[in-house]
Amino acid sequence: MNTIKKLILSNFKRFKYLELDFDDGMNILIGDNESGKSSVLLAIDLVLSGSKGKVETIGIETIFNREVVASFLAGDKSLATLPTMFVEVYLSEQHNPDLNGKNNSKSIIHDGLRFESVLHDDFSKDAVEILKDPSCNFPFEYYESKFVSFAGQVFSGFRRPMKHVIVDSSQINSDYATREYTKSLYDANSTPNERSKSEYLYRTNKEKFRIDTLAEINQKLDSYQFGVRSSSKSNLATDIIVLEKEMPIESKGKGRQCFIKTDFALHKAQSLNAILLEEPENHLSHTNMKKLLERIADSNGKQLFIATHSSLICTRLDLRKAILMNSSGEKPASLKELPKDTARFFIKAPDNNVLEFVLSNKVILVEGDAEFILMDAFYRKESEGSSPEKDGVHVIAVGGTSFKRYLDLAKMLSIKTAVVCDNDGNYQNNCIAPYTEHESERIGIFSDKNSARRTFEICLYKDNKAACDELFQPSRVKLSVEEYMLKNKTDAAFELLDKKAASLVTPEYIKEAIAWIRK
Repeated sequence: MNTIKKLILSNFKRFKYLELDFDDGMNILIGDNESGKSSVLLAIDLVLSGSKGKVETIGIETIFNREVVASFLAGDKSLATLPTMFVEVYLSEQHNPDLNGKNNSKSIIHDGLRFESVLHDDFSKDAVEILKDPSCNFPFEYYESKFVSFAGQVFSGFRRPMKHVIVDSSQINSDYATREYTKSLYDANSTPNERSKSEYLYRTNKEKFRIDTLAEINQKLDSYQFGVRSSSKSNLATDIIVLEKEMPIESKGKGRQCFIKTDFALHKAQSLNAILLEEPENHLSHTNMKKLLERIADSNGKQLFIATHSSLICTRLDLRKAILMNSSGEKPASLKELPKDTARFFIKAPDNNVLEFVLSNKVILVEGDAEFILMDAFYRKESEGSSPEKDGVHVIAVGGTSFKRYLDLAKMLSIKTAVVCDNDGNYQNNCIAPYTEHESERIGIFSDKNSARRTFEICLYKDNKAACDELFQPSRVKLSVEEYMLKNKTDAAFELLDKKAASLVTPEYIKEAIAWIRK
């Protein structure tokens, strides 16, 4: 199986430098906006395509790192300091001497491909003159794109060592993206001989149409006649489309198009080596997303690269395959060492907030909806008017049985995490003993130590008796106010937030959690 083992980027998009190691099967790129997920897929796509035309279509100025360009223009602007950009793909052993060599940034013998954008040798003198001008712009026009293997051999789209396709759900209405996708799938499902024969017959039949069908019309004309386009921009590869039950998929809804394109690539193109999926969750209902995940999970013999914002995708496809991209520029993190039982928990657990959690720096985990509803009011009260948003703190309700699973993630990723939990009548057994293996400076467990104050609602009532009695006592017939709050946790919390938020007293253990997370 031909796979990508490693990717190295230099001055590409937002990355001055990035090095990623990949799994031979599935790789899930997760991160917030502008974290570089799409840039990684684009880099892989450009190298594997070997297409200068694709680079020109995108524009070299759009993929060159802007910070590096700005730094150059602010410096002495000499030819010696003119930056270059490259992308390297390190492949599994291909048994192909044309791919094996040391033409890479690590100077190691390996199979691989390299795309670079460097100053064209023939234009160096012109570039020197341009750079002398104090008001000059960056000389992108004098750069050239090169596609070479680690053996130093030039390669192009006609000699691709790895076949791939990119399915970008965000570009579902783009004619260019659709043509590129269809062409890739057509190439993957046909041999060179089959393509040559089909293209010849297609061109021949177009010419036959001109001679036979248009002849009657053209006989009426003099100097000007009708013909059929036969240029490289109008051939079989550009005109062919994908059908489902005799209907062009472009005529279907966006969600169905996304599903068909992904499923077709996964299961109907056996010669593909790699599939790049850009936000496959786009345009899909929850039900169809689950169906697509089943199809992805059942895929064999292809290396997958999936960029996503979806917690469902991250967890159902195994968190151990995830690579976390951070928009702050920190090195991406891998979850491959996550305990197997924790990964299996998230695969089988109900929908969860794992993506929000792993992309956070500080988190307060609470046990239920009532705590979640009131935590913002408590936080503002105890932080002198600040808020979780201002302090970069995420409040997430996960359920008490899930705490340890999230703490496995917190420990691995060094996420500062405060667990706010009930003592359920025994502080030592329920709040200390279960979390000994997770103890660290970045993890804190906060609960009331008094066994009589076993739940959040009891603590809330004891600390706010007058306010709770005023709100809930008048309508009570059988239940006490405390019993009512225990049986109607969410409703009671909403009413307290709506009518008594400003006067509520924060339980002491929640005060401690807020103070700790803000340090």
